[in-house]
Amino acid sequence: MANERGVRQLGRPRKKSIDARVLEATREILIERGFDATTVRAIAERSGEHASAIYRRWPSRVEIIEESVFPGLSAVMVRPTGDLRRDLRRFVRAYLAAFGAPEARAAMPGLLASYQAAGRSGAPEVWLAVSARPQFLDILVAAPAGEMDPDIDPDDVFDMLLGAILARTLVPTVAQRNRPVERLVDSVLRIVHPAPARVTSSW
Repeated sequence: MANERGVRQLGRPRKKSIDARVLEATREILIERGFDATTVRAIAERSGEHASAIYRRWPSRVEIIEESVFPGLSAVMVRPTGDLRRDLRRFVRAYLAAFGAPEARAAMPGLLASYQAAGRSGAPEVWLAVSARPQFLDILVAAPAGEMDPDIDPDDVFDMLLGAILARTLVPTVAQRNRPVERLVDSVLRIVHPAPARVTSSW
């Protein structure tokens, strides 16, 4: 079968209706019963699809869970406007939403454990297909002149932000504190803003 560009596509055409039912069933089971209970058999029973049809679309339950919980980058795509505080606030809210959904919180510990057991390399945001690093860097690049410390490594800042977001969504004691998003934004701004110039005494 060839697509509109004449490129041959392998395998059977994906039926969106089947995919939608499988992914919705996966999310429901994750929320109701947790990661370990979200098996292909359970997903097949809940969705009404045969396990063989599911396996033709996804090689294992891990890939099904990944796609059901983190379907892509759209949830965290934030177009920079040049207003650094506003852009960071929108970015943090979107990224927290991606990790903070009930199905994401239910899936994350199991996914991370399965990745480690399989020896899968790379950073968590790469594993989970929700890396928003490029969007974050775009926001910093769009900041007005003088608002960014040139000595700050943006990748380091993103890593710290990712750690804070994971802590807020995965660590119960941190999540229960329910700190305002604005405080996290303020922390990022304090890191990236240039340090105030020191006033030297003439005495």
